[in-house]
Parts: sequence; structure tokens; C-alpha cells
Amino acid sequence: MKKLALHWRILIGMLLGVLFGVLMLYISGGKLFIQNWINPFGIIFINLLKLIAIPLILASIIKGISDLKDIAQFKTIGVRSVTLFITTTIVAIIIGLLLVNIFSPGKGISEETVSRITNEFVGRQGVQSKLAEASVQKESAPLQFLLDMVPENVFSAMSDNKLMLQVIFFSVFLGVSMLLIGEAKAKPLKTLFDSLNDAVLKMVDIIMVTAPFAVFALLANVVASSGDPDLLLALVKYAGVVILGLFLMIIFYCTVLTLVTRKNPIWFLKAISPAQLLAFSTSSSAATLPVTMERVENQLGVDKEVASFVLPVGATINMDGTSLYQGVAAVFISQALGHHLEITDQLMIILTALLASIGSAAVPGAGMVMLVIVLESIGFPSDKLAVGLALIFAVDRPLDMARTVINVTGDAMVSVVVAKSVGKLNDIPK
Repeated sequence: MKKLALHWRILIGMLLGVLFGVLMLYISGGKLFIQNWINPFGIIFINLLKLIAIPLILASIIKGISDLKDIAQFKTIGVRSVTLFITTTIVAIIIGLLLVNIFSPGKGISEETVSRITNEFVGRQGVQSKLAEASVQKESAPLQFLLDMVPENVFSAMSDNKLMLQVIFFSVFLGVSMLLIGEAKAKPLKTLFDSLNDAVLKMVDIIMVTAPFAVFALLANVVASSGDPDLLLALVKYAGVVILGLFLMIIFYCTVLTLVTRKNPIWFLKAISPAQLLAFSTSSSAATLPVTMERVENQLGVDKEVASFVLPVGATINMDGTSLYQGVAAVFISQALGHHLEITDQLMIILTALLASIGSAAVPGAGMVMLVIVLESIGFPSDKLAVGLALIFAVDRPLDMARTVINVTGDAMVSVVVAKSVGKLNDIPK
């Protein structure tokens, strides 16, 4: 009997996890059982992926750059990647703003529902922690993002996945330096990182064996931990607008991919689907990065020297799904709480969401921190920020899962397009 493809096994695990979570909601002590005996296996899986993320970035970027013939190739790949990341992010924000203005989901929320949601969520630790974190980011210096990019101690940077951009900076710096000293002098280091890269990729293969069981545990916990169904239903129109926007981004990616590569977009979606499913389950681009890199290189045919740079950078600065959500959420909250927005405010949302996405961590929940910054940029009353976050807190987790899928898909699409543009997209045997 032929073994089921990885994406089908992960999908079955997700469906069973949802069903099991629903079942446990109706059993006394079911939620506690999932939290104590099921969810830990999902957390272990995420920790394993995060464990190898930094070594994989370090090895793959250095290997990719050192494999290049000259620095000009690296410059071309870098400029085209960043340009595409910025372009797709702007497109995502514009799509979100168009949809939220057309459907106006915030105008359908009654004052009673606003009051009920506020009472339920405004005092929660999740809301307050996002406000505090956003306040710290807002008070930082204008060039703080440049300071944050350059580590003073690379080993300290490698000890924290939130400092991934610092690890990328060091990896690029070291890779370029290896090019400059010449092949003969760089050979010992190159051999070391080539071997490390092969070993880490094998670790990815081993971890992925447990993926179907892990996503079962993660989805069961998400369902069992869901909030009041009535409150979720009140926000279904808002959530629907976000999901529609994310779906349109998938269509946009497929259109660009088809125009540039002349390949069937189904080929792309099928190849990247295991990474998409993991992104949905983990809500983290960083945790999904090892799998994304493996799929892009082995299933889409992108050369390692392209994938090893584009994907880690994309996981750090390219947040298309999150940026789209910023636009929808900011206008939705303004509509629900009666804060009028001018066209200049909506243009400010595009600019602020773009800049915020570049500095956002590739971890669950970062989108709400970005949202506070976006809301403050359009003059939203500071005393209502907690109420605004509370309005969307109930559905933030499932929407975070969905928008992470778009983030990962956008990274993969850009890597394929860049690889095609520099002649480094290979045909994969069927």
C-alpha cells in the first residue's frame, strides 16, 4: 500500500484534532485533559522546530552565499527579494483596506455586543501585555531597527529566536567575508557549514515524522481553548473579511507565479502545502521555516543559494497576511467604536503597517502589537486602545493561524520568482 503524502497525513491530523477538541468541550474535565496530556506534545514539536531554526539559518545562509561566484550575484538576489517583499506587503494592505471599506463589518456590531466583549476581554493578560509591548516599541529611537539588527554578541543573538534578524546579519556578513578571502582560505569553514547544513536538514526529516501527531495536539488545544461561541459569532463578519482578503492574496501569489514561471499554480500550492499546514497549526513563521526551506528547495527546485537567503529574511520582514490583518482590524475597530477615518488616515495605515511588519517578530501574537502601533498612527484615542484590542481578541488566535499561512506562502512565492529571475530555478522530476 502506497504511503500517504505528508500533506495528507498532516491534514488528517488537523481534522482529527479539531473533532477531538470539539468532543472534549462537551465532556467534563475535557479541556483540562487536553491541556495536561495532549497539548504538551504539540509544544514539544514547536520547540523542536524552533531548536533547529537558528542553526539552519546560520548554516544555509553561509553555505548559500559562499556557493556564489561573486558578490554581484548576492546583491541582485537581495535587491530583488526586498523589492518583492515590500511590493507584496503593500498589495496585501490595500486589499485589506478595500474589503473592510466595502463590507464595513464594524458597523454591524451593536453597542451591547461591544460592551459584552469589552467586559470579557479588556482585562485579560494577553490584551494588557500587547499594549505594554507596543508602548516600548513606540518609544524607541527612529533608527532603533538598525541598532536591533546588529548584534554585539552573536552567541547571545543565537540564544533567542526573536533576534533572528541579528543572526541573519551575522550569517550574511560571514558569508560575504568568506567570498572576499577566496575559495582556498574559506574552504575549511565552508566544509564545516556544509556538513552542519546537511545534518540540520536530516533533523528536519526526523521531526516531520511526528508532524501529524503534533498538529492533532495543537488543533485540539486551540478548539478546546476557544472562547464564548456567541462572542465568536458576533465577530464572524469581521473574520470573514480577513479570510476573504487572505484568499485573494493566495490568488495574487498564484497569478504572479504563473506570469513569471509559466508553471501551473497547483504545482506550487501542492509542493508548499505541508509548510502551509504547519504554519496554520503553529502560528509561527519562524517555527515553520525549516520545513518551508526543505519544501522550497526539494519540491519547488529553488537553488539553496537563493532559498537560504530569501526565506529566512522573508520569515523576519515579510508579513503579508499580518499586514492585511492590520488594515482590516484598524478600520474595523474604528468603525465599531465610532472613530472616523479620513483618506489620509487610511494612507497612513498603509505606511505604518508596512514599516511595522518589517520590525515584527515571526512569532504568534506579534500582529496585535503591530496593530496598536497602527492605531496610534491614525490618532485613535489611547484610552480606547484596550477596548479596541478586546473587540478582536476572541478571534485573534484562529486568524493568526490563517494569516501565518499567507506569510509563509508569500515567502515561498518570492523565492521561486527570484530564483527564476536569476536562472536558479530547477526542474523537479515528477
